[in-house]
Amino acid sequence: MRGLVRNPAIPGTLLRRLVEEQLTEVGFFLSHRQHWSDEQFDALVDHPDPRVRIRLAEAPQLRPEQRVRLVEDPDPQVLSALAVGPTKTDLRLTTLEPLMPEWAYRRLIERSASLRSALVDNRWVPRELREELSPKADPTSVPVEDPPLDRAEAEARACSDSLAERVRAAIDPRLPADLVATLAVDPSPRVRLIVSMRRELSEEERAAIDYQVAPTDRIAPAYWARTTLDPQEQRRCVYSAHIGLRRSVAYNPALSPELVAVLATDDDFAVRLLLCENHAEVPSETVLNAYLEARTMSRGQLLHHPAFNRVGLARLAESPDPGARYLVVLDPEATPALLERLSRDPHPAVRTRVAADARLSRDRVLQLFDDPLATGGAAASPHLPVPMMERILADAAGLSDEEIEGTPAVYLGNWPADKLPDDVR
Repeated sequence: MRGLVRNPAIPGTLLRRLVEEQLTEVGFFLSHRQHWSDEQFDALVDHPDPRVRIRLAEAPQLRPEQRVRLVEDPDPQVLSALAVGPTKTDLRLTTLEPLMPEWAYRRLIERSASLRSALVDNRWVPRELREELSPKADPTSVPVEDPPLDRAEAEARACSDSLAERVRAAIDPRLPADLVATLAVDPSPRVRLIVSMRRELSEEERAAIDYQVAPTDRIAPAYWARTTLDPQEQRRCVYSAHIGLRRSVAYNPALSPELVAVLATDDDFAVRLLLCENHAEVPSETVLNAYLEARTMSRGQLLHHPAFNRVGLARLAESPDPGARYLVVLDPEATPALLERLSRDPHPAVRTRVAADARLSRDRVLQLFDDPLATGGAAASPHLPVPMMERILADAAGLSDEEIEGTPAVYLGNWPADKLPDDVR
């Protein structure tokens, strides 16, 4: 069912029936369809259940002329979903094309003024309109610098029994040098790490501090390193032996292409990952390798990086890593013969991925439909015959009531806790 709801060739009548019968099961995947024909959209745009129309509003692949039809929807939750925009699968450095014309977003405000703030935060909205809707800063206001740190207050923080207070002192750029030296030997490794990344320290002074940054550690970046506009300070961080400083400066949007190139070959994976997440001009291979090495939930965002090159991914078909072979289908130049071979890959994720691709033959799609581990991909294939689509719906209706020794054979949707069998409650 989850594959079928993503199928680009499903008739509108079947899509509506699938959604009506199994919305809890397929609703999330409905929003992530990659193709929307007018017939498919028309089948759902007037659905009486607002949850269905909300899913449409959350679908980024709707065409603008389809999405604007939701602007007059009677349900405020649908309007809110339009104002908030689809869930982002991109990186913040990516420029998003507006999902609707400007007049449609202005119409949302006319219908509900409370949506204004959501539109300001929605990167799918035209930039000019977001700037117009943003609260205007007071042009007469002047940033107020922090007053000098009182000696007694500084000592109270740096020598406090409270870890939070000592952390606060270690971060404060106004802390006197003698108290910085005190915190450099603090019993807390967190405090020592923060001190080791202070702006005024030399490389030798940093190296003298007992700090540790493991490859898998997540650390708070040094604010000064991620924001400095001074080319010399940036260079000092990029070439620092301190992993924390290199990770911090990788966030910095003002890095020159030369410094970006240096960090792109850094030994520390986190440095390279942060660089990809914050800079558009990184080598394509750096983005690809970061994706393959990453184990974070957001790794898929790297596939939408401006520098990520899909052409040529067919070369990964020979990789021993199934995660690399999994990417071959993204290559628009991958041949049907190559995909046919990968459809017999020993790893089920690769077979499932290839099963949904339109370049795969119809006969092979039908064979994969009978492969229990690749059925989902085959169900999403545009080559799946309509009678097979109808079979999926019929099976779902039948299996939802089927029991084996008093236990439901298939769990569809969200079962109330008091209805679950003891072995899965």
